[in-house]
Amino acid sequence: MTDFADLPDGWVVWSDEDDGRSVLAYRPDVFDADDFPAPCLPTLYLTQGKRSRRPGVNPGDRVLDENWYVTLYLEPDVSLEADRFSSREKALERAVSLARQFDDGEIDYRDLYQVPRERYFERLDELTGRREP
Repeated sequence: MTDFADLPDGWVVWSDEDDGRSVLAYRPDVFDADDFPAPCLPTLYLTQGKRSRRPGVNPGDRVLDENWYVTLYLEPDVSLEADRFSSREKALERAVSLARQFDDGEIDYRDLYQVPRERYFERLDELTGRREP
């Protein structure tokens, strides 16, 4: 549905629905459930209306409104606060920008966790070129 031409190579379009919803996944070739639990696949959700539940619980469960939201999930209970936009175009720009920031190691994902996953962090650090502080 949408042109994701500027999406960094580490991200793939997981789904792109007719209603404008899109899900982007980070390196599904690495976070493949063999080495990491499946819920650890970093994902970006672009939705009209704010998601009212965690990803994977009930994908259609969201509160519809005219706003568009971009949310980065590291796991179902671990996410960056959703950004709100008045149009899908602006939300799409933010999703691509956030994907690039993540891919470039500019997102401090450690701060989002209450219980760290050190092995997971080490792999994310390696993939994003980030050095542990």
